[in-house]
Amino acid sequence: MNALSHARRIAFGLLGALIALFIAWHARHYTPSTALLAAALGVAPWLLALRPLVRGRPDAYLGGLMLTTPYLGYGLMELVANPGARRVATALVFVSFALAVAFTACLRLSRQAARAPTSRTAP
Repeated sequence: MNALSHARRIAFGLLGALIALFIAWHARHYTPSTALLAAALGVAPWLLALRPLVRGRPDAYLGGLMLTTPYLGYGLMELVANPGARRVATALVFVSFALAVAFTACLRLSRQAARAPTSRTAP
């Protein structure tokens, strides 16, 4: 198993944890209709990005990295503004940051794998 496939496995595991944490947070603290709407809006972008991520396209890793930003911002906002949500918000911040690091690793490793060999010729 190479480093890229290992980083991809970590990224997909963290993505599953992030989505589960996001849905569980909304299901616990809001009415069912509000929780369903928030969870659907929060998970829909990942469902659209899932197919290119599974295929391993390098531009999809960049898209996944950008998709983690709202979760990080939401977690930081809840961490500061909502004292009752500090545990879940802390977990959301850590998981989204770890996911951003995993996508960055996938992106860097995929760029190294796609790099063409260069030949050095003396002038």
